[in-house]
Amino acid sequence: MTPYIQITSRNADDESELECPPLPPHSTWSPLVEWSIEEDLGHGDITSQISIPEAQFGTAVIEAREELVVCGTEVAAAVFTSIDPCLEIAVQIEDGEIAQAGDTILIIDGSLQAILAAERTALNFLMRMCGVASWTRRHLAEVYGTDTWLLDTRKTLPGWRALDKYATAVGGAHNHRVGLFDGILLKDNHVAAAGGVAECVRAARAKAPAHLRIEIEVESEEDAVAATEAGADILLLDNMNPEEIRQIVEKLGQCVRLEASGGIQLDNLRAYAETGVHQISLGCLTHSAPAVDIALELQPDDDGATTNTD
Repeated sequence: MTPYIQITSRNADDESELECPPLPPHSTWSPLVEWSIEEDLGHGDITSQISIPEAQFGTAVIEAREELVVCGTEVAAAVFTSIDPCLEIAVQIEDGEIAQAGDTILIIDGSLQAILAAERTALNFLMRMCGVASWTRRHLAEVYGTDTWLLDTRKTLPGWRALDKYATAVGGAHNHRVGLFDGILLKDNHVAAAGGVAECVRAARAKAPAHLRIEIEVESEEDAVAATEAGADILLLDNMNPEEIRQIVEKLGQCVRLEASGGIQLDNLRAYAETGVHQISLGCLTHSAPAVDIALELQPDDDGATTNTD
């Protein structure tokens, strides 16, 4: 397997670097930061207030404890500056870049009380976002050399949609629809309500905004053909094995865009990509991404003393 952190492009024929996407607008995630601080801080960090003088200043670093894809540095910085706008933050490794174990990701200078008050919340954001980006990059390695795109899904933590999808994009995946409002995806319940695949596509086609493509979930080759003939733009091939998908790719791959989903994991992802399917959507990129190991360490003061925190 290609080492997941060495991937720089989405396929072997593409010599361009993976471009780090722009962070979503501040308004889409700043309420989550504010709520998370309130959840943890409450009336104040009583431990630091009684053990550290208010006027004591120092330096802390956030470092990787394992190899990972960095993601969420600006969000973590926002946590610190929300606690104390006077804290100075220096990003050492940018989002989308690789950190090795022991590498410093952020340096924070200022009030030690403020740094420790923000520590856990900032680390929680980084652990989650770096974890999703790293997990996505590992899956990207499995489709490396094929033309298959990886897509994320709406299976995100409630309230985290913008940041979860940003993290998958940093990892190298393509964002599927952000919500119900920006894409047409006719699922099995829509098909059941409409009375069939063809009927569902025709009903959607009659009312769909011109700028939105129509995607429909199908569970058989027969339904795939019917949906294509009815005018679907994308077929979601649900819970099919690689051979079933390969047959549909050979029959319809030049007529309609094909997406595989359901039952696809890291250990069988390559087999699905090698069917020639255009894209694979994976809920596991967000709902099952493991957190990464990141820590904050206070640096020695002028007397050489060092304080470590959890």
